[in-house]
Amino acid sequence: MTRPARTRPFVVEVGAVRRRPGSRLAVQRAAELDGLRVVDAAVPAGAEVTVDVEAQGVPDGVVVTGTIGARWEGACRRCLRPVEGLVAARVTEVFDPHPVEGETYPLEGDQIDLEPLARQTVLLELPLAPLCRPDCPGLCPRCGVDRNEVDCGCDLTVRDERWAALDELRFDS
Repeated sequence: MTRPARTRPFVVEVGAVRRRPGSRLAVQRAAELDGLRVVDAAVPAGAEVTVDVEAQGVPDGVVVTGTIGARWEGACRRCLRPVEGLVAARVTEVFDPHPVEGETYPLEGDQIDLEPLARQTVLLELPLAPLCRPDCPGLCPRCGVDRNEVDCGCDLTVRDERWAALDELRFDS
């Protein structure tokens, strides 16, 4: 049994805009991309990365401008509750037949592959330390109760034991 060839949904034919600088082509694609994870946030399996861009022909290349987005999920860094959200980033990138690493993307013949751009953009936009809400008090470091649900009453004053002797010091007035 032969396996079907892997489709490349982010490959775009741009020959028409390359031959006419200034012309534009609207491009909308959506597909799953595996392995999009940063620390505690990831694009879940089955979720699609969306690319909504415009390709414009310029002398010796193509400029791509638009938005790349995806749904993500993870764990709150303070209370460990599940958290989810959306990333959406504006992009403006150049595709060049002679790409410079870290500056432009490759233009191969009359095709551009938006997958590396989509992958990099989503990875850079995923939160490194997701929070369920900005003021999440997290888990109590003493008893472990979720302080979003109840105030445990534990004394959370941080003391440096090296200076503990000064707590005993009393001055006569």
